[in-house]
Amino acid sequence: MVKSKIIAFLMIVLPIALSASGAEHHDVTMSNSDFFYRVLNFSIFIGTLVYLYANPIKAFFKERSEGIAKQLKEIEDKLQASKDEAKKAQEALAYSESKAKEIIEDSKKEAIMLAQNIKKKSVLDLELMDKQFVDKVDVEGRKASRATINSVLNDGFSSDDITLDSSKIVSLVSKKVA
Repeated sequence: MVKSKIIAFLMIVLPIALSASGAEHHDVTMSNSDFFYRVLNFSIFIGTLVYLYANPIKAFFKERSEGIAKQLKEIEDKLQASKDEAKKAQEALAYSESKAKEIIEDSKKEAIMLAQNIKKKSVLDLELMDKQFVDKVDVEGRKASRATINSVLNDGFSSDDITLDSSKIVSLVSKKVA
């Protein structure tokens, strides 16, 4: 690359230095001027520059175009990947929302079932307690009746001055029980 720059510099400076005319002044006409030679030299110079720099310039622009195309492809791939990720995230979000709704519905149903089971158990427990209470009241009533009968009988048999007959015992027991 440095050699090509030196050659280009020499090709520009050398013709200028060689074609510089002296201090004398002549009338310039087309026939005695070196215009055609200068045009020819300039054409050769431009042709040489094109010959030397055409391929490197073409290669530079080709590489640049390929680099831009490659970067564009990478950006498009990244964009597509991010779109795919966003789509997957949306699907996962929708699935999670539906799963959350399903879990909430299941928990509501389960809470209702538990409440009903607790209510049934409580009702059964209350009925059982009522039945036990009634049974206990009956047992206590029988105990009280027996105690009353025993006390009446014991009082009646221990005293010698009282004669007991069955109607009197029944009336005494009825009074004590009532």
